[in-house]
Amino acid sequence: MTATDAPLILNLNGYTPLPPGKVAAIVTMLEMTAPPPPLPERASEGLTLERVPCPDPVWYRDLFRRVGEDWMWFSRLRMSDAELAAIIQHPEVEVLLLRKHGVEAGYIELDGREPGEIELAFVGLVPEMVGSGAGRFLINRALARAWARQPRRVHVHTCTNDKQGALAFYIKAGFRPYASAVEIVDDPRLSGLMAPGASPHVPVIRPAG
Repeated sequence: MTATDAPLILNLNGYTPLPPGKVAAIVTMLEMTAPPPPLPERASEGLTLERVPCPDPVWYRDLFRRVGEDWMWFSRLRMSDAELAAIIQHPEVEVLLLRKHGVEAGYIELDGREPGEIELAFVGLVPEMVGSGAGRFLINRALARAWARQPRRVHVHTCTNDKQGALAFYIKAGFRPYASAVEIVDDPRLSGLMAPGASPHVPVIRPAG
């Protein structure tokens, strides 16, 4: 058994060494159980949000990369086209595309496959729109759409690999943290799933040899 194959023992009161080739993040789960007041908006001129009726997996994966490569988004990159289509083309899942003067600017995915719940599965902007105020426009309209389906709760999660300020943004939008977890995965940059220079704020620790 190599160091990479050895079982990981999590130390709940100190450091937990990670084998080379792994990355870790602290994940925070958040929820709301009633519609919140909308966030004040700015710079919303030219912004639109529309549902993509039957998202093509190739198109979706390209947008997923553009939005998420800086923040270590990789889960949908591991899926086959068929696996991805089964999710994003499901009747209870909505992919809402944000445009700025007609140009793709970000998206949000509402997942209602769990009865009584809506998950904001992915929320993000393309790099050039980060900090523009478009996120408030996006979250306000997405939450209004989610609550129009009258769920018991709406929930989302973020992690320490995400953009700094993401957690605070969700709390301002009306979410409440309720749980946290440590996520440890194989570094997707080492397998070629993501570009070697993606998510530069997360260091690459390569296995020896």
